Amino acid sequence: MDRVDLKPPTDAAGRPTDDIGRRADAYAAAPLLNCLLREVAQPLPDAAGDRPVHRLPGTGRLLRVRAGRRPADPEVHVGGAWQRIGHTELVKLVAEELRRHTGQPNGDLPAEMIDSRDTVAALLTARARTTAPEDPYVRSEQSLITGHPYHPAPKARGGGPVAAWLPYAPEAHARFPLVLLGVREDQVAEEGDTRALDALGTAPPGYRLLPAHPWQLDLLARDLAPAFADGRLLRLGTTEYDVWPTAAVRTVYEPARDMFLKFSLDVRITNDIRRLWRHDLRRLCRTDTAARTAFGAMGGPAAWLSDRGYRTAAFAFEELAVLTRDGLRGHLLPGATPLLAAGLAEDFEGSPLTAAPDPDAWWEAYLRQVVPPVLTAFGDHGVVLEAHLQNSLVAVDASGMPVQALFRDAEGTKLLPEVSRAAGWERLVYCLVVNHLSEIAAALAEHHPGLDPWPAVRRELARHGLPEIPALLAAPTLPGKTNLLLRWTGADGADARYLPLPNPLATG
Repeated sequence: MDRVDLKPPTDAAGRPTDDIGRRADAYAAAPLLNCLLREVAQPLPDAAGDRPVHRLPGTGRLLRVRAGRRPADPEVHVGGAWQRIGHTELVKLVAEELRRHTGQPNGDLPAEMIDSRDTVAALLTARARTTAPEDPYVRSEQSLITGHPYHPAPKARGGGPVAAWLPYAPEAHARFPLVLLGVREDQVAEEGDTRALDALGTAPPGYRLLPAHPWQLDLLARDLAPAFADGRLLRLGTTEYDVWPTAAVRTVYEPARDMFLKFSLDVRITNDIRRLWRHDLRRLCRTDTAARTAFGAMGGPAAWLSDRGYRTAAFAFEELAVLTRDGLRGHLLPGATPLLAAGLAEDFEGSPLTAAPDPDAWWEAYLRQVVPPVLTAFGDHGVVLEAHLQNSLVAVDASGMPVQALFRDAEGTKLLPEVSRAAGWERLVYCLVVNHLSEIAAALAEHHPGLDPWPAVRRELARHGLPEIPALLAAPTLPGKTNLLLRWTGADGADARYLPLPNPLATG
């Protein structure tokens, strides 16, 4: 990849500029404020308007922000006046509030919040000196400077030095070759279709080819030294071509070969250490087969990007695991361009959402592609897709109109009755409606003032005969995931906890 200069930007006199710092503060404050306002703060009833006031119940302090889907400019009431606070002060305020609100300390999360902000600053610096990819799909995958809009530290990279992770950061438009390892044949563990891995290079006799993410190899250097020393592992060089990291960071794409690979990465990103865990790999083929069967029965145009199989080393089963995923071209409609849904919410350059000449028609087309396959998979096949913004692709035609949806990630997919129908439905509603449709609807309304996106969502949902739909359309609340409290209390990232949010679908 092109090496990125890590030095901060300077003015004509060589002094560091603070524009990057201000922008990083704003980017990092928005999701943290979203979490605080959703999960903890209490809105004051007479404080509506563009700067609503909230009471923080733990400390009793008053907080006001500039309202919007990305809240900004936080202020606290001190000595009879409103005082503006930056990101560092906001982190301190949130930490003190959560200590009192929960009765629990947390030594890690404040540091992760600061790390997330510093990561954004490094990414903004890098993006100012690199060129975005021409491919609109890759550009959409690499556009997420905000990231998860309701997570307190969405861009944290494990607290390591910038030089360790920036060469592999999708948001910095990174690209890099994969490291090729040879695993002794008696140490190979695999399941499913892994033929795509054998096409990456040539392993010597008695060994099988195993690609590795270079960042993960750096993290594992000490642990893997014995395996390299005794010949269980060999270094065979690198791929002759670069791969592009996608929004998930640990998943990469190679456009010329139309190939996706997903790796373990021993770094906490949002709620979890991003390993391919043994228990998930063991159920992968069953889950993926169920999803492929469901989409096959639908007859298109919606598509499932299959996680065909995995390969790893038995002595580092989770650490070196790599998963093979279907490419795009075998699933796309002719002439359609796939785009990451999260990129549409982030407003990447060239997004058709911002330029839609008829936003109502665009939104109705979007809903027709995204909603039916998720509901059909659940109702007809017992497959609970994790159809959030980062697992959903929307393909558009030459005019920018949505014509197809593609879904991915067997690791996050659940099956009935492994989870109860009620729990599966709650998860579906959170991922599809709260995480996904709410964000796209808000972005669309922001760019097209006066648009009310929710009647179209109600009409699309009402077309489907699931018994849960009438209750969803009448319920006063929807489930909102509590990422701030989940991280503060140290709950497992997979242990989703929800609180009630006002339901914009409710007709009253």
